[in-house]
Amino acid sequence: MPIVVDIDVMLARRKMSVGELAERVGITPANLAVLKNGRAKAVRFTTLEALCEALACQPGDLLRWQAEEV
Repeated sequence: MPIVVDIDVMLARRKMSVGELAERVGITPANLAVLKNGRAKAVRFTTLEALCEALACQPGDLLRWQAEEV
């Protein structure tokens, strides 16, 4: 998938656990893990906004495009 999710990078930088972030954002740790591991098919802007607020970052810090290897 050409969209890479870097939530784990931001969690490490902020020294925050998945459980703590899930609680701050208002989603289950299981749903956060699906997003974090790149298995989500979509993300709501409200969830993205809450993630950015909780991690004090920009959407581009969490999501990036990477060309598929041919």
